[in-house]
Amino acid sequence: MAAFEYVALDGKGRQKKGIVEGDTPKQIRQNLREKGLVPLEVEAVTEKHRKQQSRKPLFASPGMSPADLSLVTRQLSTLINAAIPVEETLKAVADQCEKAKQKTVMMGVRSRVVEGHTMADALREYPRVFDGLYCSMVAAGEKSGHLDEVLDRLADYTESREEMRSKIFSALAYPMILAVVSLGIIIFLLSYVVPKIVNSYRDMGGELPGLTQALISTSDFVINYGVYIGIALSLVIAGIKWLLRNPKRLKSWHRKVLKLPLFGRVSRNVNAARFSRTLSILNSSSVPLLDALKISGDVMTNLELKEAVHEATFKVREGSSLKAALMSTGQFPPMMLHMIGSGEASGELDRMLEKAAANQERQFEHFINTLTSLIGPVMILIMGGFVLTIVLAILLPIFQMNQLLAG
Repeated sequence: MAAFEYVALDGKGRQKKGIVEGDTPKQIRQNLREKGLVPLEVEAVTEKHRKQQSRKPLFASPGMSPADLSLVTRQLSTLINAAIPVEETLKAVADQCEKAKQKTVMMGVRSRVVEGHTMADALREYPRVFDGLYCSMVAAGEKSGHLDEVLDRLADYTESREEMRSKIFSALAYPMILAVVSLGIIIFLLSYVVPKIVNSYRDMGGELPGLTQALISTSDFVINYGVYIGIALSLVIAGIKWLLRNPKRLKSWHRKVLKLPLFGRVSRNVNAARFSRTLSILNSSSVPLLDALKISGDVMTNLELKEAVHEATFKVREGSSLKAALMSTGQFPPMMLHMIGSGEASGELDRMLEKAAANQERQFEHFINTLTSLIGPVMILIMGGFVLTIVLAILLPIFQMNQLLAG
């Protein structure tokens, strides 16, 4: 029995969409007619998904947010722990989904499971929703018989990753809003306020102070060329993004980022934390170390560090210890390597990897907190300096006229 998406018309000519289960499209159409609906389109969920995958749209929707994915994973873990069969669990979770895309995904997964595929293989049909880490852990859970524990751990991991992303966004939201507002105020003053005041000065005659003349030139430049500058900046950003679509250029850029004085260290720490936490979860879920290293490397965003992990994987395959393999790349923080070595020696690699990840994340949070605490006052000072300059440029001619009248 497979899942089918349908589009049909009711007796009043209104279009209805939904997902039902059946053996063939013909059977689904017959069932819809018996309910008084006129079927317009009936297509298997898995078949429709394959067509969408083959098109590869430029802006593809992920289908499930991290919060939704965490909730679905937690529900799967709870129901499987209650000894409910996997296909019934997937059906129950699909019925709980309020969003159509989520329900489609879960029903598609259930269809594949009913056909005889493993849950991990069914999840791999939806790579934009379930990544390699998720599918590998589910496969390990199915083999070991501890699928509920693995899913519970996956839910924790998804929640912690989303929490980190939320912290970054919350920390940077205030400086970004402040920067946009400051830039908007300055552009408004230069484009609308300054020209009106300056025109009245020009009508009075007399020589304007140098600061006022500079402000007038800046205002004229913004008015005459501001739109072109905005377009040029947009084209430059789009060009840079297009250039970085090339893997070689992107890798070269990532290499340069790692060499930056401060941001290079931050990038290395964030990627190291992601690598450590992923490897810890996979290793504790009975995923073979070589497979776990490959998946952990793939979740890293920096291509230079990703290649370093792949190099380390080859050395581990040849018999090297994990610490020695990672140390030979020269790309990972010493504290992390020390913890990994300690974990290998004591047989507690999972726990030490978890500690290493927590240590790297604490350093990143400390950097973000320090940066945001500095950006706010700095932005206020910069904005205040611009506004003060504009006010002085406007007031200086008034002071000159007062002195002339007094004289």
